[in-house]
Amino acid sequence: MSSKRQRRVGEIRTKKKKRGRKFLLLVLIGATVLGFLIFFFISVFNSVYPPVGGKETVAKKREKIAVTAYFSDANERFLVAEKRWVPKADDTVGQAREIIRALVDGSKEGNVGTFPEGTTVQSVKFADGLMTVSFGGGFVKNHPGGSASELATIYSLVNSLTANLPSVKKVRILVEGKERESIKGHIDLRRAFTANQDMIAPSAAKASS
Repeated sequence: MSSKRQRRVGEIRTKKKKRGRKFLLLVLIGATVLGFLIFFFISVFNSVYPPVGGKETVAKKREKIAVTAYFSDANERFLVAEKRWVPKADDTVGQAREIIRALVDGSKEGNVGTFPEGTTVQSVKFADGLMTVSFGGGFVKNHPGGSASELATIYSLVNSLTANLPSVKKVRILVEGKERESIKGHIDLRRAFTANQDMIAPSAAKASS
């Protein structure tokens, strides 16, 4: 008799455990489905009724403007203009960063790039018509040097910034936040530079005038 009772008790306990597991499984499934439905409806709601300024922010991120970026010709004697599309920024400093990024990325039309690989921009500051750009150490380390190359680098930057940003009158170049005598011993960097139209290829200069 005792053995039968024990079996029954055991069977009852087993059934209770199975029921408990099934109930727990159903609860987990229900919670998962509920979570998915909540996420789905929130996503649909946000797509139909985006937050204030949401669509404008996305459009702003995608909006681009045409700028003139200067690269070097094959002989490194003159600068050649290229039309480039860059993201539209909210202010002068932000727009300058986009223009510099286009210069560092290099030519898309077969001209010679004026910035060496590994060039990074540490900071860009603007005040009273003066744009100050500080590059990382790779700008100097990887630069080929020579008067022609240094001039091309300097004035591709200066002419590109002043041509696209009317408020920029002068450009100063720093390396790792500090003044430097030259890139590699040729052109003095201890001053602010203004645009140099003589550096632009004659045909491009006529077209821009």
